[in-house]
Order: sequence, then structure tokens, then C-alpha cells
Amino acid sequence: MGADVDLEREIQELKRRHNAVILAHYYQESEIQDVADFVGDSLALAQAAVKTQADVIVFCGVHFMAETAKILNPTRRVLLPDLKAGCSLSDRCPPAAFRAFKEKHPEHFVVSYVNSSAAVKAMSDVICTSSNAVKIVNQVPSDRQILFAPDQHLGRYVMKQTGRDMVLWPGSCIVHEIFSEKRLVQLKVQHPEAEVVAHPECEEAVLRHADFIGSTKGLLDYVLKSPKREFIVVTEAGILHQMKRGAPDKLFIPAPPDNDCSCNECPYMRLNTLEKLYQCMRDGTPELTLPAELQTAALTPLRRMLEWSL
Repeated sequence: MGADVDLEREIQELKRRHNAVILAHYYQESEIQDVADFVGDSLALAQAAVKTQADVIVFCGVHFMAETAKILNPTRRVLLPDLKAGCSLSDRCPPAAFRAFKEKHPEHFVVSYVNSSAAVKAMSDVICTSSNAVKIVNQVPSDRQILFAPDQHLGRYVMKQTGRDMVLWPGSCIVHEIFSEKRLVQLKVQHPEAEVVAHPECEEAVLRHADFIGSTKGLLDYVLKSPKREFIVVTEAGILHQMKRGAPDKLFIPAPPDNDCSCNECPYMRLNTLEKLYQCMRDGTPELTLPAELQTAALTPLRRMLEWSL
């Protein structure tokens, strides 16, 4: 591609030409967030996908998010800049293994985290996100036992918040499980005035040092409203872009992983780039498609989530 191509301008023109909307997750690179029509967490993006009147949804996130948009919009085209943008949490819950796990607990009400494949969603009674997981579980009939998948750390956090006992699928996110308790404590010593804000997908040992635990959107809202000036942020580093935009006078410190890698950046989210976004919109590919039967089966628990989130 020629160096003289103004990608942002071209993307805006392609958006008008194809009546497209660009949805982007907070964990996308900052350049993508800046050209998106809507930036949000999984719940907000699902809600935005339901409301859109666009002919084409260009989803800058990972595969399960684009699947969710397609399930909610079966007649619209859904494009994903890189089909390889998967999710470690979703990958660690293969549908066949999940079906066997579910069959061991046949009477359980199945609550599945949105970070799961369409096939796992189709085997669920309701879907949740980190924003609404406590609210969703609180609405499960009290006489029903609950199976929660696939994130065990989020499930454990929800159990504490709701008092509901749940059978947990033993899954976790490669980004959130890499944060080091030891290095977090060291960082707190270096920044004694800083508050620690953490995502509930983190391990329990890390969460016990947090001043606030919340979803990606919850963390963003909290730091913008807090009178504190310094924050140690224990989640994927992409959210720091929105935090800095909303409060440029505050200091946001990304929590360190347990080694010297950039593991607080999701490698799957970062597969999407501004150039791939442009090429995707220009060529109309890659397009995400799902079998009609699977879409129909997964739609019911997703709709239940949206209804229970009101």
C-alpha cells in the first residue's frame, strides 16, 4: 500500500459508500478506536449491534464478538478485519468438551460468558458479560443450580457477589491470568497514592489488592469519576487510551505481567490494524458467516441477556 494513502479518510469514505458502521472494543489499538463509530465493552457493543440500521457491521474486536453481532443481525453483513483474531478464553472451551461437561450437570441452568463460541452460546440458557454477570446470575431462579462457563475467575467473583454456588468451567484468559501479584505489590509501594482497579477475570490473589473491581466499562467510569489522580490498571492495556482521553490530567499505570513480555496486550485483539480495517472495508472480506440453525439456537440466550440487562 502506498505511503500516501490516508487510511482514516479512506475508511470514512468507505463507511459512507457501503452504509457501514464500525464497532470497536476498548482493547483495540488506539488508531482503530479513533475511527470507530462506537467504542465499548462486550455488553455495550452487543447493544449497539442490535440498534444499528447500517447494512454492514465492521467489527473491530475478536471472533466471538463478531459472531455475536451476526447472531443478533442475521440479515446484515458482518466483517472482521482479521478472522484469526480469536480469544484464548473461548478457545479453552471447545464445544464438544463443553457439551460433555454440561451433560454431567443436566439439571443446571447454564450461564455462559460472552467470551465463548456461538456453539457454546447455543448450549446455554443465558449469556452474560463482565458488566452484567452479577445482575444476570441474580435473576436465575433461586431453586436452580447454576453452571457457569468459561471463565473460572469471573465465576468465582460472581459467586462472592451473589452468594450463589456455581459449578465452574476451568477456563481463564491468557491476558488476565498473567498479572503478577508480587509485581503489583511492588508497584503499589512505588505509587502509594495510586488506586488499583482490576478486571474480575484476574486471579483471586491479584483481585484482593484491588480498590475497585469492575468490567472494562466499569473501570473506565470509575477512574474518570474518582477524585484520585493515580491508578494502577489491571486489565488489557488498550483501555488506557480511553482513560487518558477522558482524564488527561491523571496518571494511569499499566499493571506488570509476571515476565518482561507485553502480555498485558491481547495478541488476538492486536491482530486487527488500521490497514486491515481499510482493506476489509474496501474488499468486503473477510465476512463472518454462521449456519442458520446455529444462529437461531444462540439467539435465544443472547436475547435473554439483553432483556435481563434492562
